Amino acid sequence: MATSNLKKTARELIDKLPDNATWDDVVYEMVVRREIEVGLADSEANRTTPVEDVAKEFGLKA
Repeated sequence: MATSNLKKTARELIDKLPDNATWDDVVYEMVVRREIEVGLADSEANRTTPVEDVAKEFGLKA
């Protein structure tokens, strides 16, 4: 993500927080957003594991 777009997105996330938000709230929202973007990029690049394989590894039913 380009720096200017990153800053814009960060401002938008912060603006959506309630007025009594804490630093922990800010950090949480930023981390969630980053993890979603990383996951989407991994998915688009086929860097994922099929759910059936994960379920099998953990002894679960898919």
